[in-house]
Amino acid sequence: MRTSNHLIGLLNFFTFLASIPILSGGIWLSSRANNTDCLKFLQWPLIIIGVSIMVVSLAGFAGSCYRNTFLMYIYLWAMFFIIAALIGFVIFAFAVTDKGSGRPVMNRAYSEYYLQDYSGWLEQRVSSQSYWVKISSCIRDSRSCGKMRRIYNGIPESVEMFYLRKLSPIESGCCKPPTECGYVYQNETVWVPGGGLVGADPDCVKWSNDQEQLCYNCDSCKAGVLASLKKSWRKVSVINIVILILLVIMYMVAIAAFRHNKRIDNDEPYGETRMEKAQPSRIHF
Repeated sequence: MRTSNHLIGLLNFFTFLASIPILSGGIWLSSRANNTDCLKFLQWPLIIIGVSIMVVSLAGFAGSCYRNTFLMYIYLWAMFFIIAALIGFVIFAFAVTDKGSGRPVMNRAYSEYYLQDYSGWLEQRVSSQSYWVKISSCIRDSRSCGKMRRIYNGIPESVEMFYLRKLSPIESGCCKPPTECGYVYQNETVWVPGGGLVGADPDCVKWSNDQEQLCYNCDSCKAGVLASLKKSWRKVSVINIVILILLVIMYMVAIAAFRHNKRIDNDEPYGETRMEKAQPSRIHF
């Protein structure tokens, strides 16, 4: 009996530790939502799941230490729903980021992004006018475009060096005009029409050298935000999958240990369970 309680307590300790990467992922997404991705949505379910795992694991730890069956029931049922929620979160994150990626550009190290390459719920949310006003304002306030400027000995970075840079999706989509527009480079955020003509892309006429405008109203900027979100959410989802596998394993071991304790409390011989004594009418742990 003592060994089983120690095992359950140890599993709860590891469950508590497993909640830390989940909570950290939510906090990381929250920090990016404030100054990079600028979409405050997915981090809150993740933070709630992480905090819930912490609280439930403490309840399970207390239940195993004090042999409190009620707390152990709460722990097992709560962990069941938390694991289900985490599975739903991972599926949702991959489902809404399954389409779209940057397109390579000839003689450029960076990629460019097109809104038509994206579709689904996330694209509709980012593209909606009510949300885009907030997102574009967030990008502008973060000064992401101003931070990409480089000056060497008082001289702006040359066009050849700029073309060799690996720009982030937001830098590529929001801070410069699309390559097909034919604008001529002056510095990272100042471009002039080549020969007085611009391309047919609607974003070409939306570009402005006004540092408060740039391409913040361009579809390429929306696509850049979507690409940045996809990268961030998938990084966190990969970590969550690893933690989810560990949680499921620990949960199954905890159920086995809990059943072993019940068997001893009921003076049942090893291999015999209450299921054999009475026909069950509901789910039992």
